[in-house]
Amino acid sequence: MTVQLLRRKFTVEQYHKMIESGILTEDDRVELIRGEIIEMSPIGTKHAACVNRLVNLLVQLLGKRIILASQNPVALNNNSEPQPDVALLKPRDDFYETAHPQPQDIFLLIEVADSTVNYDREEKIPLYAQAKIIEVWLVDINEQIIEVYREPATDSYQNMQKLTRGQTLSIQAFSDVMVTVDEIFGR
Repeated sequence: MTVQLLRRKFTVEQYHKMIESGILTEDDRVELIRGEIIEMSPIGTKHAACVNRLVNLLVQLLGKRIILASQNPVALNNNSEPQPDVALLKPRDDFYETAHPQPQDIFLLIEVADSTVNYDREEKIPLYAQAKIIEVWLVDINEQIIEVYREPATDSYQNMQKLTRGQTLSIQAFSDVMVTVDEIFGR
């Protein structure tokens, strides 16, 4: 006889109440994905360096045309509030003080992955497509590949490109801005 285990799903509101009441703290590296509280992997030096390069590069290239959020929550729906490594957001005078950014506020989300490549590709990318995020990059540190996802459909993207060292990519919302794969991965 097999026993079906029941899972308790949480809403974003319940998740925030857990934070407010101290059940979860700022030291807990967790995010809410499809109603489940998921523990995030520790950040290694290669991952941190790649995120730092992206932050510096994108701020230099885009300046005040964006707000760049690094490892901050985005509110996708009632049961998912992931924390992508980098989010390029539409400028707002309050810098999103009154609410986390929502899909319509997002130009680009970037996930940097070493140990979580499969999870990001199989769970987070489809989640972003469902939320209609217009563009997502998956930066695979191990393979030194950047997967660019565009044209969200029901639970996937209709357009996906893989770019390697020596290649150049642009941000869909800022076609005048070019970035090389080498700039993202470093020398």
